[in-house]
Formats: sequence, structure tokens, C-alpha cells
Amino acid sequence: MKKWTTTQLIAFSFLATIFAGALLLMLPFSSADGSVTAPIDALFTAATSVCVTGLVTVSTMSHWSAFGQMVIGILIQLGGLGIITVSMATLILMGRRMNLREQIMVQETYSLDSLAGIRQVVVKIIAGTFAAEAVGALFYALVYVPQFGFWRGMGAAVFNAVSTFCNAGMDIVSEDSLAPYVSNPVINATTILLIIISGIGFLVWWDIVRVIREKKNSGIQKYRMFARLKLHSKLALVTTLGLIFGGMILYLLFEWNNPQTFGSLAPGERVTAALFQSVTTRTAGFYTVPQGALRSESVLVTLLLMFIGGSPMGTAGGVKTTTIAMLVCSVAAVMRGRRSTEMFGRRLALDSLRTALCIVMMAFFVVLTASILLFLTDGFAFEDTMYEVVSAVATVGLSRGITPQLSFLGKLIIIVTMYIGRTGPITVAFLFFTGKNASAPVELPESKIMIG
Repeated sequence: MKKWTTTQLIAFSFLATIFAGALLLMLPFSSADGSVTAPIDALFTAATSVCVTGLVTVSTMSHWSAFGQMVIGILIQLGGLGIITVSMATLILMGRRMNLREQIMVQETYSLDSLAGIRQVVVKIIAGTFAAEAVGALFYALVYVPQFGFWRGMGAAVFNAVSTFCNAGMDIVSEDSLAPYVSNPVINATTILLIIISGIGFLVWWDIVRVIREKKNSGIQKYRMFARLKLHSKLALVTTLGLIFGGMILYLLFEWNNPQTFGSLAPGERVTAALFQSVTTRTAGFYTVPQGALRSESVLVTLLLMFIGGSPMGTAGGVKTTTIAMLVCSVAAVMRGRRSTEMFGRRLALDSLRTALCIVMMAFFVVLTASILLFLTDGFAFEDTMYEVVSAVATVGLSRGITPQLSFLGKLIIIVTMYIGRTGPITVAFLFFTGKNASAPVELPESKIMIG
């Protein structure tokens, strides 16, 4: 019997988890009123949980019972960490050593350079995730426990910490996401930090810790610390900070006097709301101002930020910050007449640029296809439809309020779109194009064509 490839295992493990979660959510005691949830809504909820998207057709807070919410929380955790990582962590906890095939699976899942220290990678991912979620839960509890009481408050704190760190954007404290807490500094700061920490990627944080240790041990100067980071970390940090603060400034310019969003807030609260909006579009899905009330220019900014998403080897979606940064630098190199693309004193490999271009073009193709299909099945306004589709592809979870109104076919379209967005368009393509003819036996002659 032919063994599955890592790509196939990743794709089908997500698919199997979605269907298993849907079956659990269809059980009568998964809903708050004891009724059987419609199969399409159970499947949609399981898909949005495992794909850590956050689009919902039924209220996470009021529709589901405590058991249903627990199932959703587990699905979010599995989806955020990755089924392969959780499986390997379980084997480690059982005292079983990872064989070579299992190590290769983890290596390919996270695009690691070598098999060295794979076991430690899994342990650090699990430990770092749980530590961040525990700290986040404690800060959320400072607000939720006094508001809801100990047990419900702690449950909400844990659920929201997991949902935030995994960039799922689902909550059980309000029907309007975090809008009731738009002026609460604890909720805003905790959510923003958890989103950034998880979205920047594990590789970047490990690299930062490495440089801090080097400074402590060898006494390198503070201004040299950034230079000691790897190229990936530099690129992810610079791009992330640029997008966060660039987005915040644009939201302030566009929404400052909008009475339905920032206009009714104090000046300081407007800055916080703009920062939150800029951060949450990086695939978190929470919101503190109504998305349907954003002006058209803000919608365009949001679509761009959602499409880009977070950084690789994190819980965020999108085409990733490093992908866009490479393409931007490649365009700059062409405009400057350079034959190669350079960043921070390094020349980028051509294969990396080809992969980046492929990722962006395939994601754009998925957005275009899903949008056309949704226009045909549901006929919502252009802005609302594009918002929904880009949110699904980038696994963000922000919506302009049309998700519960989707038709049966519309829900299926968004489910498939979320799945493609979570597993990656390239991963899905590899299921059909196995790459057997990826390398031609003979290199063909080079030829040029007219461009522009």
C-alpha cells in the first residue's frame, strides 16, 4: 500500500478533524436548547474552528452549550497548533521516540531547514503556546471574573485566550465580539499582544530569544541586536510593524470622524481602536467597531491587510508578510535595474521568489473564483462579498454581517474557501498535481518574450 505524503496527511487530517467536529456539534447536548443543529451549520462551525477563521453562522455564545463551546475550543486549539504537531506532541508525552518519517513530517509542516532538534521544536511550540494562552487567560480573567462570576468568567477567559492566540476570533462573552470592550485597556492590550505574538511566528521569537542570550553571554551592543537576527526574522518584524502602524494611521485618517466607528470615542480611544483594527485584520477576527460601518476606503485597507496576513510558522493566515515583502523588494530591484533581489545585505534565492509569486497568484485565483461563485449564489453587495471571501481565504473571520444570511450553497463555498486558506492553496494543488514531472530530465533552451 502506498504511503501518503506529508502534504496529503496535512490536508486530510484537517478534513477528518472538521467532519469529526461537525458530528460532535450535531449532538443534541452540544446546543444550548438541546436541539440538533443543522448539519450545514455544524459543519460550518467545525470548519471555521479548525481553520481558525472565526466566521460563524450561529452565535458561539448563545447557540452552543458548555459542551459545544468546549468542542469548539478544542477544535480551535487543534487547528491553531496543527494536527501533525499535536499528534507528535502526544507521542512525546507517551514517552515514544519520533521515527524518521514522523520527523520529516514535522520538518515539512514547518518548512524547517534540517531534521536536527525536531523533537525540541515540537516541545517548544506546545510549551510556548500553552504558556502564552495561560498568561492571556489570567489577564482576561481580571475583567471576565468580576463581570460573570468565577466559573463562567474563567471559562470565558480560557476560551478567548485560546481563540485569540490561535487567531480564531471566536468568543463567548458577547454577540458583538469585543465591541463592548472598545474602551477597556486590559482586553485591548491582551488581545493585541496575543495576536501579534502568535502571528509573528515561532521562528522569529526563538531567534529573538537567541539574540538576547547572545547579548547576555557575549555583551553585544543593543544597536547590534537587530543585525544579529536571521534574514527571515528581520523581514517578518519590519513588515509586521510597517503594516500594523501603517494600517493604524490609515484607519485614523479614514474613520476619525465616522460616528458609527471612531467618531463617538475619545481621542485616545480612537487611537486604540485604530491599532486594534489594524492588528486584528492580520487574521484574528475580533473587532471593537462594527465592520459593516467602515467607510469604503477603510474596507479597501482591510482587504489588503487581511490578504497579507501574518508571518510563517505561526497561527496566522494570509499569504504571509515575508511573501509580500519579497515580491515588493523584487519589484524595487527591477525598477532599480538590479539583476538580483537583495535584502539586508543578502541575495534572495530565485526559488523563494518563484514560490512567493505562486502563493500570491493562487490565493488571488481562489479569491476571484470564490467571489464569483458567491455573487451567483447569494448576490450580496460587492464590498460585503469581497470582505467575506478574503476573510475566509486569509482565515481572518471578520465579516460585514452577511455570514448568518448565507444560503446553503454560499455556506459550502465559504467552507471550502476556509479549508483552502488554512491548508494553503499550494497544498491543495499538490493533492491533484503530485509533482512527478516537477523536474524535466533535460534543461530546455532559454527564450525571451516581450513584457509590458
